[in-house]
Amino acid sequence: QVQLVESGGGLVQPGGHLTLSCAGSGFTLDDYAIGWFRQAPGNAPGHGGEPVACINKNGVSKAYGDAVKGRFTISRDSFTKSVLLQKDRLRPGETALYYCAKGPSPGYRFGYGGMNFWGKGTLVTVSS
Repeated sequence: QVQLVESGGGLVQPGGHLTLSCAGSGFTLDDYAIGWFRQAPGNAPGHGGEPVACINKNGVSKAYGDAVKGRFTISRDSFTKSVLLQKDRLRPGETALYYCAKGPSPGYRFGYGGMNFWGKGTLVTVSS
């Protein structure tokens, strides 16, 4: 069964940092472009999420949403076979359900729009 599983969410103070992880099962994560999105708490993962960051399958091409540029970093961890989202200088308005998604096939190179399978997400709460 194909699954994406996010972890690493929790409570963090404004200005703090947190690293999320996206792992896959039932397929080889390294063969797919992966994206991170976020939704307001209470909303389910899906196409309506705000794009946060994406990375191609070899980890060379990366893109970030305007709101997170310079503060978030997406990367691949070859040891754990996961995609990480390092978030620095978090803001109160960034409380959200963060979820990862994968491209439709190994041939899908890059970009948020074609991603069509996502995990259940991990909740990040930014609050003092």
